[in-house]
Amino acid sequence: MATMIPAQPFGRTGHDSTRILFGAAAIGNVSQADADRTMELIRDHGINHIDTAASYGEAELRLGPWMAEHRSNFFLATKTGQRKRDEAYAEISRSLERLSTDQVDLIQLHNLVDENEWRTAFAPAGALEAVVRAKDEGLVRFIGVTGHGLTVAAQHLRSLGEYPFDSVLLPYNYPMSLNANYMADFEALVELCQQRGVAIQTIKAITRAPWGDRPHTASTWYEPLTDQAAIDTAVSWVLRREGFFLNSVGDIHVLPKVLDAAERFTEPPSEEAMRELDRAFGLEPLFA
Repeated sequence: MATMIPAQPFGRTGHDSTRILFGAAAIGNVSQADADRTMELIRDHGINHIDTAASYGEAELRLGPWMAEHRSNFFLATKTGQRKRDEAYAEISRSLERLSTDQVDLIQLHNLVDENEWRTAFAPAGALEAVVRAKDEGLVRFIGVTGHGLTVAAQHLRSLGEYPFDSVLLPYNYPMSLNANYMADFEALVELCQQRGVAIQTIKAITRAPWGDRPHTASTWYEPLTDQAAIDTAVSWVLRREGFFLNSVGDIHVLPKVLDAAERFTEPPSEEAMRELDRAFGLEPLFA
């Protein structure tokens, strides 16, 4: 049995989640056998929180057999990308079927950043009404919001003004931290979340750069770091923030390195170590 990754309160939900959340996008386009092996790895490392989405290929279907057997061992989160009430409610119902469960712990409005989509989701007959209905009916326990891009932190702040979401999810890594405007919004969001007990989930910890013209050597939509020491540094940089959660990488072959890095995390890297990582690997922000 591997060294366990520490757990901490997932916001005000009452659940102690491991600081590494399993990002099930990694199993969206793999065989059931590969998915099962990945889930065995997750169990061996003590991960107790799974984050998936209706749009992650076949990820919900790959999780279904595991949930049928081990549902009580995991805090299970999924997402709907639909923006209107009826479509979102139908997608939630489909997710429950695919996941072989009658309830998920967290439903999230997926990548709610675009201004028109944001307005639609919060308008009458919008997606917010669907997730609230699902909660009222006991199909979900908590409600969150997620997003990408440079405006996501500001949009999450607006979203928290519209509804008391239980969690947020957004990018956080060293190259993005060099963007002063993004970090001003990010830190304002963090402050509000900490005041309200909203869980803070981070993504893209081990981003190296956009793929550009380079051949894709991983199943992620960005080029990840793959060197173990580099991953150790990048993961430690995120985990140094007390209370933050780190959503694992979307590639089953890189995943073990992220888990190993989290288990060996003891202290934050120095600023010089981060600059050296940047110099050695040419880190670039995903969003500009």
